[in-house]
Amino acid sequence: MLSIKKQISILYISSVLQNLSLTGAWIAILAARGFSLVEIGFVETVFHITSFLFEIPSGVLADLYGRKNMMIVSSVLNTIGNIAMILSRSLPLICISIAFFAVSYNFSSGSGDALAYDSLKTAGREPYYETYASNQLIIYRLFGGISTLCAGFALFIGYKAAYGTDILVGFIQILILLSLHEAPVSDDKNERKKNTAASVRKEFAKCFGASVDFLKKERFAVSLMFCNSFIGAVDILLLFFLQAKLQEAGMPDFALGFALFFMETGGILGAKLILKCKKARYRHILVCAALLVLSGVIAEHSGMYVLMTLGGFAAAFSDDALQVRTNTILQDMFPSKQRATLISIESFTFSVLMIVMSPLAGILFSHW
Repeated sequence: MLSIKKQISILYISSVLQNLSLTGAWIAILAARGFSLVEIGFVETVFHITSFLFEIPSGVLADLYGRKNMMIVSSVLNTIGNIAMILSRSLPLICISIAFFAVSYNFSSGSGDALAYDSLKTAGREPYYETYASNQLIIYRLFGGISTLCAGFALFIGYKAAYGTDILVGFIQILILLSLHEAPVSDDKNERKKNTAASVRKEFAKCFGASVDFLKKERFAVSLMFCNSFIGAVDILLLFFLQAKLQEAGMPDFALGFALFFMETGGILGAKLILKCKKARYRHILVCAALLVLSGVIAEHSGMYVLMTLGGFAAAFSDDALQVRTNTILQDMFPSKQRATLISIESFTFSVLMIVMSPLAGILFSHW
């Protein structure tokens, strides 16, 4: 019991450090540096194209060579991205920095959830995973909100100092991750020995093939991935571009950080309340989430910054509520040996949608 508590606690601490940043409002920072919404939309597209390319390979590597190891790799890549951003003078180098951030996200996204679920499974505590997923989203929203709340301070000290602080936090996170333990995903020692000696190419093909076979049989899982990814993409794009649109609508500079933080608290509330709705049918949750996100998009076009902020709150609320329930259902379906790969395939679906939607959103929001 103490062992699993320590493992989960370390994962929570790592998430706090990962989301605690002075550069959370990076769109506002780029806008302050003189980049247009169209350019920022292009940078966002680069992020998701990179994720598109590396999402599934990162998941396979996590399944084959350890989820803990890939989480450490993620922190290293994030540090490189911060260094590149400090050195950036033009859009191309910013895109390179964003690419490192994307790959860093790839290596951490599936690895942490897979390690958590299999650790809980080993301890016979799988039902706790829904609470874990909820807490992780709360950490994401809360500390992401704190980060955006610091937007004004980041602009005051300058982007170089802000990203320099992130580098320091990254080193601390690596030290924390070193104390994690890998959860066993197979009891077959001969299989593990064979896998270790086999070529990387064969292992990629084997693990990815097994994941594809699973998805062919479980069409319901594919539907869950797509619906959850689409709702999440609309919410993320809305909150990203509201960083700039709220100022254009007349919101005072001092209130921007508080507005962004308030919108993030919508996700916190959604992640907590969904735990009280265990008997609610998934289709009902999905419909409610879609309607709330749509209301957020409509509110964004009102031009009234108070209503726009409330719309962002509603979108974050619905997105995180749906995310918690979807993740719990999927984790119960996924086989342990392909867990990180399948989580990465879900993120891959999200990236595909974002590649298409990001530039369109940048053009749309820049003309409204």
